[in-house]
Amino acid sequence: MIRSHRFSLLAPDMVARMTQSHPRISKAVIPAAGLGTRFLPATKATPKEMLPVVDKPAIQYVVEEAVTAGLGDVLMVTGRNKRPLEDHFDRNYELESALQKKGDASRLAKVQESSDLAMIHYVRQGDPKGLGHAVLCAAPHVGNEPFAVLLGDDLIDPRDPLLQRMIEVQEQYGGSVIALMEVAPEQIHLYGCAAVESTEDGDVVKVGGLVEKPDAADAPSNYAIIGRYVLDPHIFDILRKTEPGRGGEIQLTDALQQLAEDEKVGGPVHGVVFKGRRYDTGDRGDYLRAIVRLACEREDLGPDFRTWLRSYVAEEM
Repeated sequence: MIRSHRFSLLAPDMVARMTQSHPRISKAVIPAAGLGTRFLPATKATPKEMLPVVDKPAIQYVVEEAVTAGLGDVLMVTGRNKRPLEDHFDRNYELESALQKKGDASRLAKVQESSDLAMIHYVRQGDPKGLGHAVLCAAPHVGNEPFAVLLGDDLIDPRDPLLQRMIEVQEQYGGSVIALMEVAPEQIHLYGCAAVESTEDGDVVKVGGLVEKPDAADAPSNYAIIGRYVLDPHIFDILRKTEPGRGGEIQLTDALQQLAEDEKVGGPVHGVVFKGRRYDTGDRGDYLRAIVRLACEREDLGPDFRTWLRSYVAEEM
């Protein structure tokens, strides 16, 4: 069952469609059913998506990215113990009333910001069968139109509009588009990996094959898949037939491999090579580094924080 929160007075152009032969992408899917075991015990009772990155939960950055790209219809695929996600994007009348009585307009605006972002829907994955299965849970909501998938562990700096570029590429070439990033060969085993060939667009490659977390010796390239996808709806038919792969889970990478092998099924698969600012919050060390980087760049926090950080590093060194 899909539950919805009514949010946001969306501008008409954010939900407008182009022709039926080439519908404008308007829906985003955010898988958020993971257990967050790498962050235990913090995630024992708190969803990992709600861990703060400076002063906002990680999941809010992802929703903001989708909305900025014009995707005002957001479906979160959740699991048990994820109710705080819904509460965060819902209204909190008691808190808003208390802030209003205090005349604290600044904090009131911050509280209301998350509940005014988008039209957000929720569906439970039920069994944790992998990313491919989580995406398949979105099929009834998405229907027969292309859609975006954003993973919450990857935060993309809003100054580097990756998702907008991916949507442009999908509208140009059709099919599906994945985000790629060059990594050191010794790190490729941590990612899905793509075999690619160049196109006339410098930041766009044609994807001929994909493999999930290969050994460095078996990797077809050092182009790693990061957590942004724009997918043709034919992916659902393939996912329904995809057997569990690496880790005993239904892998989205395996389904994309089938699309790349046979363009007649759902069009080609292209990749956008991303060279901008990305913050990885899926690892404890990278999570801490992401907080420091974002705090340093904040106008309200950065000057004092950078001064303290330089002093701390100098003392420790």
